[in-house]
Amino acid sequence: MDLERVDRITAGAVGEPGERTFFLQAREGDRSITILVEKEQVGRETGEGPPSDELGLEPPLEPLWRAGRLSIGYAEERDLMLLEIEELVELEDEPEDEQDESVDEPEDETAPVAETEGPEPDRVRLWATREQMFALARHGAAVAERGRPRCRFCGNPIDPEGHMCPAMNGHRETAER
Repeated sequence: MDLERVDRITAGAVGEPGERTFFLQAREGDRSITILVEKEQVGRETGEGPPSDELGLEPPLEPLWRAGRLSIGYAEERDLMLLEIEELVELEDEPEDEQDESVDEPEDETAPVAETEGPEPDRVRLWATREQMFALARHGAAVAERGRPRCRFCGNPIDPEGHMCPAMNGHRETAER
């Protein structure tokens, strides 16, 4: 699916810190999509952004699927940036052949090798202006930052009751940053 020039692109989270679900949304005219993403895919610190109410999520929050790989590109001739999102496809574990391992048979090197390919993942291609993508990056970083505070020693999230800090040899760290 391609949205050739998005009118709106945003990221957001629903739920309490530590149990949030993250989404990426885009809209072009009356077509809109929502994709389930990981916190790390939402964004990193990139500076000040627009007020969060301008880039909030819109209902419905019914994702098409969970994102796997995200890629970004730039089409100079169109002066647009591309965000390509590929569906996360989990391969099913194949049952091992139950053979008697005590019998050694010579391998037939001329036999065709079966390729183990899973289903082809869906893809969404979102074309946006540079300004829209910069705003998405800034807003995504702000959304990710709203979670639990990080331990100043190990960087792990701190629950309200504190956490056992591995950098402090397991001594309890308070909920301070």
